[in-house]
Amino acid sequence: MYRVIGKWDKVKRTLTMKITDALLAEHVVFHNIFDHIEHVVPKLKTLAEVKGWAELMEGLLLAHGKTEEDLVFAPLNHYLEQLGQSDSFEHEHQEIDNSLLRVKTARRLPEARHLLLLAVIASRKHFDREERIVFPLAEQVMKEETLVELGKVWMKQRDAESA
Repeated sequence: MYRVIGKWDKVKRTLTMKITDALLAEHVVFHNIFDHIEHVVPKLKTLAEVKGWAELMEGLLLAHGKTEEDLVFAPLNHYLEQLGQSDSFEHEHQEIDNSLLRVKTARRLPEARHLLLLAVIASRKHFDREERIVFPLAEQVMKEETLVELGKVWMKQRDAESA
């Protein structure tokens, strides 16, 4: 079953989307990127190729992570702390970051491949937890109008990045 992730505003002639739907859509794109990385990494022949994929993944995750932090995690931080989840999400971010940083300093191709695939696995696990914990929490405690306004902020940020 497909879920409508946005609504067409007939007056303003624009698409509006809740921040949770926008980030979930980004997760879908990331999962496709992760699938591709998992497919190509075993075939890569040089350390530079692996490092290039790691840099691409790092850059994409940094932009996505900043948006999530600013627009969703920050407003929900006290709820996540009460649920005992705040530290574990931070730990997961560090695990992903550390794996990607270690790819940059890897001297052997097998090690770099392994570290990049560890970052992919950790990212998948992290996204799954966000989808099961953070996004439903945001939907529960934030008003619909707030989620839509944050979606508009997300859209403006994306427009600014592509300009």
